[in-house]
Amino acid sequence: MQRQPLVIANWKMNGNRLLTSQLAAALREQAALLNDVDVVICPPAVLLPSWQQEVFYDAVHLGAQDANEHAAGAHTGEHSLQLVSEAGADYVLVGHSERRQLYGDSAVRIQAKVAAILTHAPQQLKVVLCVGEQEQERANGDTVKVIEGQLAEALANVSAAQLAHVVIAYEPVWAIGTGKTANPQQAQDVHAFIRNWLQQQYDAAAKTVPLLYGGSVKADSAPALFAETDIDGGLIGGASLEPEAFLAICRAAQARRS
Repeated sequence: MQRQPLVIANWKMNGNRLLTSQLAAALREQAALLNDVDVVICPPAVLLPSWQQEVFYDAVHLGAQDANEHAAGAHTGEHSLQLVSEAGADYVLVGHSERRQLYGDSAVRIQAKVAAILTHAPQQLKVVLCVGEQEQERANGDTVKVIEGQLAEALANVSAAQLAHVVIAYEPVWAIGTGKTANPQQAQDVHAFIRNWLQQQYDAAAKTVPLLYGGSVKADSAPALFAETDIDGGLIGGASLEPEAFLAICRAAQARRS
């Protein structure tokens, strides 16, 4: 079945209000593109209100780069799901390698965040679960083992009905911010494994789950990656800070529909 292409911009700790206005204006001029591609912007949380003002009437979705699994409490510097939802987010990234490696997001925390997001009310939020292997793990031939473990841990208590609100982003850690990119066949092989694993666990519900590739995706590498059968779009880092480059990547995703 044909899934709607999806492109997510992860600004990380970059960007400002000026870039918000510039990228929003560039996207606003691409009405046909936005009919064919779901676009999500994940800026730093303090910029979500600025984005909400810019795109509340447009077909652009907002996402949070992270959120706390607790509803409230003494968690200095953290953001609850209620807060990011009120700021306009309806997607939340979970398990990004930088959160795993630098900020203590263990498998237990990731599972708790997934559960909290999928049960958040009244607004139904979507999880963007990031998985990926280290360079040494790939060299050791452990890519599939690592990805399977991350999926099994994060989705342990997720039902088939809840899976409709899950996106999986495969980001090989060795390709994030390094300039290296998995070649299309390498990326497709992992995406095909993820699709098959989901089908084994969830049967038909797995067919609708968007699978994204991330890891130094650029305008020139996106077309070949997005042409692969199981790659439905991308989770874009540095290139999402350049409006023209980001639009070129979105157009590459749009080409999947032709």
